[in-house]
Amino acid sequence: MEQDLTQAIINKFVQDNHLKVVDERSANAVLRGKITQYRNAVFGFSDAVQAEEYRVAIQVSVVLKDQVKNRELWHDDALLKTSNYYVVDVPGQKAKTELDGRKEVIQKIADEILSRTVEGW
Repeated sequence: MEQDLTQAIINKFVQDNHLKVVDERSANAVLRGKITQYRNAVFGFSDAVQAEEYRVAIQVSVVLKDQVKNRELWHDDALLKTSNYYVVDVPGQKAKTELDGRKEVIQKIADEILSRTVEGW
């Protein structure tokens, strides 16, 4: 999961093209983070009292540091994103897996990190 999140963040920065991704020694700013919490829990039941909707939640601690001025640009110790998914087909939505829900949350976290970082520049 850590590698998936790291790659999603790198991909967002590359696609956005406002900032260049380089090795840490060459960087003007360094983004560090860690996953602090992961949950996948039942969110909704069917009429037959069977779990059919789940919510994946990932919380990360992130800090962006300016290497040139040696100061913190922004941080969030509890950046939390969630995604709901159904394990059965429902009108307008196909059944998904925990992995599908996790991928959606990872993209939301990557979007948030990109947004906060680019706004600062």
